[in-house]
Formats: sequence, structure tokens, C-alpha cells
Amino acid sequence: MTSTSIKPKTYETCPSQRVAFIGLGVMGYPMAGHLASAGHSVTVYNRTAAKAQAWCADFSDAAVAGATLNHAATPRLAAHQADVVFCCVGNDDDLKSVTLGPDGAFAGMHAGAIFVDHTTASAHIARELGATAQHMGLHFIDAPVSGGQAGAQNGLLTVMCGGEIEAFARAQPVAMAFSRAVTLVGQHGAGQLAKMVNQICIAGLVQGLSEAIAFGERAGLDMNQVLDVIGKGAAQSWQLDNRGKTMVAQKFDFGFAVDWMRKDLGLVLDEAKKNGARLPVTALVDQFYADIQNMGGQRWDTSSLIKRLV
Repeated sequence: MTSTSIKPKTYETCPSQRVAFIGLGVMGYPMAGHLASAGHSVTVYNRTAAKAQAWCADFSDAAVAGATLNHAATPRLAAHQADVVFCCVGNDDDLKSVTLGPDGAFAGMHAGAIFVDHTTASAHIARELGATAQHMGLHFIDAPVSGGQAGAQNGLLTVMCGGEIEAFARAQPVAMAFSRAVTLVGQHGAGQLAKMVNQICIAGLVQGLSEAIAFGERAGLDMNQVLDVIGKGAAQSWQLDNRGKTMVAQKFDFGFAVDWMRKDLGLVLDEAKKNGARLPVTALVDQFYADIQNMGGQRWDTSSLIKRLV
């Protein structure tokens, strides 16, 4: 992945800040790149140090005059002197490993600094880290994203945030470098709960679209034409617009993998057990994704649900 992996965008006016980015996966790499291109001084950390070094080389030309790009050996060193620390890692355990302990980011942050976590994690860990940060004189915002790899590359992610209003107001203009909307939806944990709502919607939509395409093909319809038609009516959705025709073409090499969706749906179903929500369709689609994993589709895009039906 190189600086060409991010698409040019017009960045909103925001004073240059010292920021850190922890976790340079398929989402974090371009997100950090947009921060550099927006004029911020960025220090990155990645568990594989070579990737952090490569990021600095890739985006050295994108940084504006006066901004610096660096990589650090630990999350603590990356967070040192940063006003805002962004993070995008895999799960609750990964998040704990980069925030807590002597080498964690919290240990390196100065009083009043803000940690913005873009990991899709549990609401429990968001509340726990929010309380820990508050005790240490820091601010924590849980801020999972929607939009996938394409959204990260284009700088058009939708960010759902939980945390304090004052900290959000400071972090929001910086996060707009890689976003089209950054919204506070409640206190610590609310961002993660909103992302769960998002994933519930997607699971049902993708299954419905899969069944519709499979039905249409069995009926002998030109499904590319049919998708064009129904996409102008009440059946329109992001999934139909962006994944319908690729599902017809049996192409599943996009950014959001089935393994990740199952992780997210696991968080959803765990939370539903706690709050008593009934999610029969979501639980069923989760098992359908397990079928896709058993077919060898762990890294296929979530639209691969249709593989069960054709």
C-alpha cells in the first residue's frame, strides 16, 4: 500500500496538530495518510515496524511544509507529545495491548490529550478505557467507522462517537481529514453500540440482496438490468449500488472480510444477550457467514453470502 492508495480530497480547514496513529492495517494506513495530507504532524506505530517505516516513506511527499512524519517503537513513544492519538486495531485484546501498561499509549500521553479509538470493539472495553483515561487526566472517544477500505482510501468514512462533548469538539475537526461525517451519539460505549446497529442493518441487507439476485437468476432475468431498475426505487441501498453487480459477477475481493464481519456480529450478539434485544435474523445471518468461512471464504468480502445460494 502506498500514498496512491488514498484519493485526493479537499480537506476542511483545521490548524495543524501533533497526532499519532496506532495500527496501520487496511483502514489505518490510508486514514493516517489523510492526516498527513491534511497538514498534521503524524507519528505512527505498528506492531510490524517495517510497515510503519514504509508508511513514512510512502507519505513523505504528501506532508505539507512544516509537518513532520515519524514512526515510533512503542505506542507510548508514538503518543508522546501528541494532542490527539488515533487508533485502529483488531479487537478488545489488541486495544488493551496498545493503550495500557508501561509501553501503552496512555502512559505516554500528556494531561488533556485525547485518544480516539476507531477499532470495532465491545461497548464494555470502551467504557472501561474511558474510565481509565478519565482517572489519568486523559480523554477517550470510542469512534468505530463505517465505509470500509474504500471509505478510508477516499477519506469518506462515517464515524460514530461516544465520549465527552468537549473532547469530541476538539477531535472532530482533525478526524474530518479521513471522514465525511463524525458524529457524537452519546457517552463512552455509545459509538460502539451505534456501530452494532450499523452491522445489524448490513447483515440483513446483504442476505436480502443475495436472495433477490439468486431468485432473479433462477427466473432467467438479466440481473444487471434488474438491479439498475430496482436501484431507482424503494429497494435502493448502498449494498445494492456498490455490491449488487459484483455479486452477479461473483467478485468478492473487496475490503471488508467475512472474518471481520463475524467478529462484529459476535459483539452484536453478545451485547444483545446483555440488553435483551431479540435478533433472530442477525443470528441466522451470522451462521450463514460461518458457512462461507467453511467454504474457504474467510477473506472474501461480506457480499459473498450469495455463494451459499448459487
